[in-house]
Amino acid sequence: MHQFNCPFCGQRPETEFTYIRAMESIPRDIVADAAQELERIYYRTNSRGPSSELWQHSSGCRSWLAINRDTVTHAVLEIAPIGPHAIAP
Repeated sequence: MHQFNCPFCGQRPETEFTYIRAMESIPRDIVADAAQELERIYYRTNSRGPSSELWQHSSGCRSWLAINRDTVTHAVLEIAPIGPHAIAP
């Protein structure tokens, strides 16, 4: 089982965390065309290697985290808190 080092709770099992999405997968701008909107939301590259992802510590402190992880090895490269309650690493 993989472990994530939550900045607030310390080492916790990956099962306590919920994957939300890749950070770059959903741009913030609104697309008017329905086909472009479908493409933007549902069709991703799903590339191999380092990936910036949004996760939530859903079974713990409920904080939102930016996790840089290698999608091939599942190694966690970096974890940083997101939002108003984020602490400096």
